[in-house]
Amino acid sequence: MRLGRVGWPFLAGRAPRIVRGMRASEIRQLIRMKPVERDATRRRLAACHDIADLRAAGRRLIPRPVFDYVDGGADEELSLRANTRAFRRWRFQPRALVDVSEPDTSAGFLGSVAPLPLALAPTGFTRMMHPGGEIAAARAAQRHGLPYTLSTMATTTIEAVAESAQPDLWFQLYILRDSGLNKELVDRAAAAKYRVLVVTVDCFVAGHRTRDHRNGLVIPPELTAATLASIAGKPGYWVRMLRSPAIDFANFAGHPAVTIEGTGSLFNPAITWDDIADLRARWPGRLVIKGPLGPADCLHALSVGADGVQLSNHGGRQLDRTVPPVETIAAVREAVGPDVSVLVDSGVRHGSDIAVALALGADACAIGRAYLYGLMAGGEAGVDRALDILAAQFRLTMQLLGVRSVAELRSIGRELLAGGV
Repeated sequence: MRLGRVGWPFLAGRAPRIVRGMRASEIRQLIRMKPVERDATRRRLAACHDIADLRAAGRRLIPRPVFDYVDGGADEELSLRANTRAFRRWRFQPRALVDVSEPDTSAGFLGSVAPLPLALAPTGFTRMMHPGGEIAAARAAQRHGLPYTLSTMATTTIEAVAESAQPDLWFQLYILRDSGLNKELVDRAAAAKYRVLVVTVDCFVAGHRTRDHRNGLVIPPELTAATLASIAGKPGYWVRMLRSPAIDFANFAGHPAVTIEGTGSLFNPAITWDDIADLRARWPGRLVIKGPLGPADCLHALSVGADGVQLSNHGGRQLDRTVPPVETIAAVREAVGPDVSVLVDSGVRHGSDIAVALALGADACAIGRAYLYGLMAGGEAGVDRALDILAAQFRLTMQLLGVRSVAELRSIGRELLAGGV
């Protein structure tokens, strides 16, 4: 076979070239063929280099109603889009000639130290995305030394998650109309050694999620014409589901069944700060309020005994047109002081987003969709892949910023940022 002169554009200087007359053995020295990965899941995940790749892979595998449940937001999805844009409006001003050969990415928040300033946020109906569900996510969190938060609306029980994985377990509570059930859930989480109680305060009624209404998403799925078409289009998904236990709201055993659309009927629209004070008296561990979006509510949370706050607009899934949480970090930090744990979620898709949040004053970020895309793309291994991607991106961002530790990033963060709102 005659070969013309072909340059190697990705090599600088006098790069080796394939030229006429080269023997096959000489060509093999220049070109190393990557072994073919026979396992489809590992092959799929190896081709995913960022969270957007995991999202695309998950979208190809999952029926549209399920994917839209994860991917969608409230009403016109203005908040959903604004959340990610708000992180990307910031620009970096890195320092030069700093020894960053061994950056320390560990971070302390809520009385514990994690190897990365990151927690896995609560997500409902998680086994709908993959049979591994909450346990797969919790095991991945455990391997990475990160906190995992189990949702009230989980499809796996409080006890089953605790028995299967023991990372830094947190339990998220929606305050329900049934006060007895509230107390039962809190007591079960305490008995199962969950360390942090995360009380969500922005979901006292359910937001209007347009995609879910269009798709008619309910649990269990109803065999409508659209559902049958979805089965035909994604047979692998349905085979996995049919081989797994039925999906239900696992922590509501003994209570009337509820569909996704009907979950709003469970929430208590009459909750006040007095309810938080009652929970503080009952819960023995750390208490976080999830959902405040400004200094006033964060200070109120601290006044009733919260140990920290999680700035959140529910990923754009509740009230549309809300301010992106990242835009509130600096004002909240100034109001609450240096010792209160401040977390932020909604819109975190890259390790650089974590760096921006910490530079503005947050202690850590929490992710939901980012790891669910991994779960849809590859189950437990997909969650591992999502966490590996974010960890590598954050570490590299720190190095390129000229920052040696998370503590240093927080202390000089504003000097490293330009732009923003």
